[in-house]
Amino acid sequence: MIELGASKAAPADNDLIKDSSEATFMADVIEASQEVPVIVDFWAPWCGPCKTLGPALEAAVTAANGAVRMVKVDVDQNQMIASQLRIQSIPTVYAFWQGQPVDGFQGAVPASEIKDFVARVAAHGGGAPDDGLAEAVAAAEDMLAEGAAVDAAQTFAAILGEDPANAAAMGGLARAQLALGELDQAEALLNSAPEDIAGAPELEAARAQLDLARQAEHAGPVADLRARVDADPADHQARFDLATALHASGDVEGAVAELLDLFRRDREWNDGAAKTQLFTIFDALKPTDPIVLAGRRKLSSLIFA
Repeated sequence: MIELGASKAAPADNDLIKDSSEATFMADVIEASQEVPVIVDFWAPWCGPCKTLGPALEAAVTAANGAVRMVKVDVDQNQMIASQLRIQSIPTVYAFWQGQPVDGFQGAVPASEIKDFVARVAAHGGGAPDDGLAEAVAAAEDMLAEGAAVDAAQTFAAILGEDPANAAAMGGLARAQLALGELDQAEALLNSAPEDIAGAPELEAARAQLDLARQAEHAGPVADLRARVDADPADHQARFDLATALHASGDVEGAVAELLDLFRRDREWNDGAAKTQLFTIFDALKPTDPIVLAGRRKLSSLIFA
């Protein structure tokens, strides 16, 4: 994952974004900038603005598709470099081209200014960032998958700063907020989606996850619900509630199994609630997820039996 002071997701080019030190600065920046412009982010773990700027800058650099590279320097661990370059405050960002600083700024700045800065720096090397942010979205998805929801949210937000109609980034930001327990923020974000992307699959998936998260807030104890179902297998409400509790506990496969059983027993119960809930779970997962593939196949066999 890309995280200040910790690990990061590897870009397509493993040298695109890296941490540097006094021992490697010459190779990482001065020598590397002979071939491609290098942006250097001077930061520290205790610096609040650095935690906002860093992911946004990384997203813009990733979106440039190799037109620039980025090096991160922790000033606490590399005080000699900071002193030599007269770093007075952080965050400070310098751009190097052919061994010399050619641009820079201090403090956290808006995403639009970051994009313009990266474009200026890229121009020194004859390149320019394209408008595609797929690599940045992929990096943020990796962060989210690895549990770095805060960093994922910051990166998704940075992408939306450059492209407010990026459905993948908006859906990703909503899912990151859900992972952080910020259900109201996720709902507000999804409700504010531009009309032309409101029905995008990425947003529909996030809405499905939001629905499931709302249900999880009221889910009962799995053991108690399991006991009710075992005592009376015809108690459809107990079985539905058990499926909700299982999903809330992370047992998605178990939840799907209970809903399929409920559908088999009474497909019309509660206006087809079992089928509706199954589709909500399927929509919240990737279409290629094994649970989705197996669940849809079993549901179809029950429907057409």
